[in-house]
Amino acid sequence: MTSASPLVAATDIARRDPQHGRWLLHPASLALHGGERLSITGPSGSGKSVFLRALALLDPLDGGHVEWHGKRVARAAIPRYRRSIAYIRQRPALLDGTVEDNLRYPFTLRAYRDLQFERERVASLALQAGRDNDFLDRRASELSGGEAQIAALIRVLQLDPEVLLLDEPTASLDPASSHAIEGLIGAWFDAGTARDTARASVWVSHDPAQAERMSERHLSMQAGVLDEAPLISLDRERATR
Repeated sequence: MTSASPLVAATDIARRDPQHGRWLLHPASLALHGGERLSITGPSGSGKSVFLRALALLDPLDGGHVEWHGKRVARAAIPRYRRSIAYIRQRPALLDGTVEDNLRYPFTLRAYRDLQFERERVASLALQAGRDNDFLDRRASELSGGEAQIAALIRVLQLDPEVLLLDEPTASLDPASSHAIEGLIGAWFDAGTARDTARASVWVSHDPAQAERMSERHLSMQAGVLDEAPLISLDRERATR
């Protein structure tokens, strides 16, 4: 069930290439409600990552605006907005040190000083992802690509964001790691539902089958243009492969 008013609403947000002036993202609008799981598919270079970063207000907009809980996000509110609207990129960077060092790092930042690190909680999240008890003690430099992505996802989930913007989080990962990450996202949604907490996600994927598993609403992107597309199109795309 989705909430009546959107958590996040983008109105005609747009991005240009700062060097050449061409449109990377043509004016795009989106309303994302609590309880909604959305996917975006499209070819490489079509602007999917550009759109997610613009929606997360990580890059300056060349047009349009973003509203959060019905209010336009002012410059001073961007740090709080980014705390709640979390962008998770493909192959995220980890710091030197252990997995636990990486999970503790956000709590050293001003935006999260009101929260406390809970080792039992992150250990439980790691267990949900099929990681052993020693996972938190492992060196980040020793992790496989899938394990590094799991650590990065736990680092975000422990902060209880309202919205996850997932930029191909399982690309180039083995099936077991991909399944673990999908499971973590599913558990995060279920936990929000159990606590009656509004949560939503946008999952960018090249895999139509995964997009269908991880969403109830589908958008497609071509040459920087965002379009609504029915989920049935994913079945057709698979059938033609």
